[in-house]
Amino acid sequence: MRAWRRSATVARGWHLATLLVIVLSLGAQLVMVIRGIEVLVPEGEELAPTPTRVVNFFSYFTVQSNILLAVAAAVLVKNPRYDGPAWRVLRLAGLMGITVTGIVFVTLLRPIVELDGLAAATNVGFHYLSPLLGVAGWALFDPHQRLGRRVLLWTLIWPLAWLAYTLIRGAARDWYPYPFIDVVELGYGRTLANALGVTVLMLVVGGAFLLGDRRLTDPTGLADDTPSGPESVPEHPVS
Repeated sequence: MRAWRRSATVARGWHLATLLVIVLSLGAQLVMVIRGIEVLVPEGEELAPTPTRVVNFFSYFTVQSNILLAVAAAVLVKNPRYDGPAWRVLRLAGLMGITVTGIVFVTLLRPIVELDGLAAATNVGFHYLSPLLGVAGWALFDPHQRLGRRVLLWTLIWPLAWLAYTLIRGAARDWYPYPFIDVVELGYGRTLANALGVTVLMLVVGGAFLLGDRRLTDPTGLADDTPSGPESVPEHPVS
């Protein structure tokens, strides 16, 4: 019991740190967006009205990924062993989303993003720190042997819905959050090809999490020693 309490304390501390990094980073950038200190519009473009800027902010895949990871982290601060069918989808969605966010930013977006001051600090928070903290927290502290192909398929609903929303809203508002899905600049053929590439990346990342889930053990002992309770369910793989 004492060993489990020590492990649970470390896990809660890690998830709390993840939560704080995301809340502080997204919160600071949202305040800048509301105040008109624009960090999301290229220099020279006209500043949109405040409601539009806020909607644009929450339309970024990066922001949504960080929110999903933050929700999961908040739950895990309370119970590091929380489980359930919907929870597995939420947890994997946040992990996949934040991993793809980090990969896409480093490989495609970093060369074209120029930020300084507080904006640069928030950028580090949700493009570098939250992916590292989220994935490491999952590997170190999550009880494993829980995921499967069905969970992965359910998880894909969110990014596909995000893509549909982005294209529909982009056509209506002439605004796209990322240059690689800008239909105006690229056309639908190139945009859909890029979207397919990101979808394949999501599947590869999801497959890596499934493989890791099957092979990783629980070094903290959370999987074996946690007392059962109303928020704990049997840990059997979902296929």
